[in-house]
Amino acid sequence: MSPPPVSPRTTRLTSRAAVLAVVICAIALSLAYPVRAYMAQRQQIDQLVAQQQTMLSQVKNLQAEQARLSDRSYIEQLARQELDMCFPGTQCYVVEGSQSLTNGTRPQQPGSVPWYAKLWRSVEQADAIPAR
Repeated sequence: MSPPPVSPRTTRLTSRAAVLAVVICAIALSLAYPVRAYMAQRQQIDQLVAQQQTMLSQVKNLQAEQARLSDRSYIEQLARQELDMCFPGTQCYVVEGSQSLTNGTRPQQPGSVPWYAKLWRSVEQADAIPAR
């Protein structure tokens, strides 16, 4: 006897496979939004941690500045350098044309004009242009 003829096996979608595919798609779709929300929240948490680190460094800098400003000699030094103040009864001199190297600021150029003067000049020029 000869073996029975083997019919070619056709791959067909069974109802079980279809149900399984639908269930897997439903699970994937139901997990997509929570996973996306989780990732967005993790990113927001990372940004907030970085912002917190920045704020902590700013707080440390401000505390150091507060400690410096509580020192009377530092305040006197700032008043002399930045505000050109002196103690009562002392005579202060302002030397014009000298370049001070101690406070670290560069002297103003003789040809440079402050911003408000440039703004006013542009307003005057715009006003002087005749209307057509």
